[in-house]
Amino acid sequence: MNALRIASRLATPRVASAMRSNTAPAVSTFQQKLQLSTSPALHELGSVDHGYDDDRVDRVAEPERRAFTYLLASGARFAYASTARVLLIRFVGSMSASADVLALASAEFDLNDVKEGQTITVKWRGKPIFIRNRSEKEVATEAAVPMAHLRDQETDDDRTEQAKWIIVLGICTHLGCVPLNNSGDFGGWFCPCHGSHYDVSGRIRKGPAPLNLEVPPYKFIGDNKIRIG
Repeated sequence: MNALRIASRLATPRVASAMRSNTAPAVSTFQQKLQLSTSPALHELGSVDHGYDDDRVDRVAEPERRAFTYLLASGARFAYASTARVLLIRFVGSMSASADVLALASAEFDLNDVKEGQTITVKWRGKPIFIRNRSEKEVATEAAVPMAHLRDQETDDDRTEQAKWIIVLGICTHLGCVPLNNSGDFGGWFCPCHGSHYDVSGRIRKGPAPLNLEVPPYKFIGDNKIRIG
């Protein structure tokens, strides 16, 4: 036994020495390879994806296509503006009164044959118009009426353009009946429907009517010629 122990102790240093002698050349060779190998510079690496430049798709359209797109958009805007203009002109034109409508909107009347104290009835827009040639006495009487006596206070001058001519719409302001000429307690007009009395200026003086007879828009276009409307 002692002989075996002595033999193993003598053999172990030799094995370790042999392993060290075999490993040293390998380590030396690896170190030499590391020293010989050099890393490339960063600028030499290039892009990771070497096909990027070849395969890249430009998102910006070609100049020729851009020009066509702009031309198409401009044409669409022009067509839209032209259509809107035509529609606007037609709409405004439809709102304009035609010559026939304008003719019906106004009417001219010759008053040369209307004698003093006489009342005539004409039509304007399908409504009766009372035209009376008043005497000087009637004009003076109506001008002297106190405002306190009037329900709908208007002076005679406010209702006439020429003193002797009174022109009113022949519709009672109560419920729309047509009053009678030269009638009533005040010598002007009387409504037989509910008993409203108007004076020779067409002002309400008695009865249920709340307002004076309406004066239509008119003007004299001659000494004895008027245009209503």
